[in-house]
Amino acid sequence: MPHVRSIWNGAISFGLVSIPIKVVNATESHSISFRQVHLDDGGRIRYRKFCELEDREVTTGEIGKAYEDADGTLIPITDEELAALPIPTARTIEIVAFVPAERIDPLQMDTAYYLAANGVPATKPYVLLREALKRSQKVAVAKFALRGRERLGMLRVVDDVIAMHGLLWPDEIRSTQEVAPDASVTVRDKELDLADALMDTLGEVELTELHDDYREAVEELIAAKASGELPAVPPAGERAGGKVLDLMAALEKSVRAAKVSRGEETGEETGARAGGSAEVTPLPSRRPARTAPKEVGGKKSTSTAKKTAPKKTAAKSTAKSTGQAAGKTAATRSTAKKTAARKTTAKKATGKKTAAKKATPRGRASA
Repeated sequence: MPHVRSIWNGAISFGLVSIPIKVVNATESHSISFRQVHLDDGGRIRYRKFCELEDREVTTGEIGKAYEDADGTLIPITDEELAALPIPTARTIEIVAFVPAERIDPLQMDTAYYLAANGVPATKPYVLLREALKRSQKVAVAKFALRGRERLGMLRVVDDVIAMHGLLWPDEIRSTQEVAPDASVTVRDKELDLADALMDTLGEVELTELHDDYREAVEELIAAKASGELPAVPPAGERAGGKVLDLMAALEKSVRAAKVSRGEETGEETGARAGGSAEVTPLPSRRPARTAPKEVGGKKSTSTAKKTAPKKTAAKSTAKSTGQAAGKTAATRSTAKKTAARKTTAKKATGKKTAAKKATPRGRASA
């Protein structure tokens, strides 16, 4: 790999076997970086290194290392002092064990490197270690020093190259106790079944087909502005954040959407299966009531006339019966009034007769 710059030269210590190697980065960043500029005039904003005591800018050659103690005291440490420390892994990747790959927690995975054989004499022991790792189906756990500190690593085979993953030390992995959700939460079997169905529907994916959509959008934005064009504003998409959805409904909708995207189900089938046996509730019509059919060819609709006639007859019958009832009521009231008047007249006549009888004896007594 002559065109890739090595970042570290040393050797792999494999028992009594020493394999000279070069370490190169196995990954590269494609993220787009920006510079800070002054908004008023577009000038670059730079960070300068100043000495607090002398209040002046210093060069890189004047800068060293120091450890800050708890009380703020700075303890200077030189590069020569660090290089003189008895570190056996200063220039050696020391393999300490061979373990199954499942023993390595992915949380420990750090930066990846390729290890290249450094020179022709290193080819034979390099291939020996590579084939031994392949046949054993194990990975090698190793210790090495890089950039001023000792690190842990894992060696494995990628194609025909030995790759090394930097590993975090076990005490650098934080505990999950403060992050785990409430243990009292329960998940129903039906929810698990839907989750399994969603996993099966989504299936697998070729990782080589995945790409960074955001980086491509930023590159298009930069190209448009560089050519003097106005960047196209994409429509704002719906954001699911901030909404608390029903878990079952979300799972069912996700399964249907995944099936439609894979062509396993059409949109009509999705609507039909959305609620199992869906019920259709007709909405109330806002249209005005239908009027009588218009005349066609100058003739009136016979059916309309026939339907209207019984309604008129029924109306006349109702009016007639209502009039008869009203007449009977009026006659009854008139009879009652006459009877009351007769009774009053009779009472008056009787009163007069009684008064006349009482008056006659008195007249006789006086005569």
